[in-house]
Amino acid sequence: MSADAPLHLSDAEILDLLSKRGGPPSAELLGLEFLKIDQKNSRVTLAFEARPDFCNPIGTVQGGFLTAMLDDAMAIAGVIRSGLALHMPTLELKVSFLRPALPGKIRAVGEVIKFGKNIAFFEGSLYDSQDRLIARASATARPTPRT
Repeated sequence: MSADAPLHLSDAEILDLLSKRGGPPSAELLGLEFLKIDQKNSRVTLAFEARPDFCNPIGTVQGGFLTAMLDDAMAIAGVIRSGLALHMPTLELKVSFLRPALPGKIRAVGEVIKFGKNIAFFEGSLYDSQDRLIARASATARPTPRT
């Protein structure tokens, strides 16, 4: 796939393709699961499995793991926006941690805010199993052709 030839698939087709393909090894480590694709709103919903070995000494998920989940969700939203033709290397990332996260399923929502030729802006959110907001993030990335 090149930037000149984006795929034109339905949300269901992209969801099926990505679910079969899986994510990058880092996202697989985090237990990535694709839940919903919404091309019209440039949004993706994912799930991650926060394992007990992701926890700090007080028993909550260490912030670096949560940040990686947010980064994946936002980047995947950008990749989908590009028709699966571009990577989204992160240039800048800001995270606000709003409540402790415990091991278990964590739902992530990534959304494209603005998508330009050379720069893209994203927002992401994480929710626990009780649908409580855990963390929010914003990021800037450089859309880059796949090689």
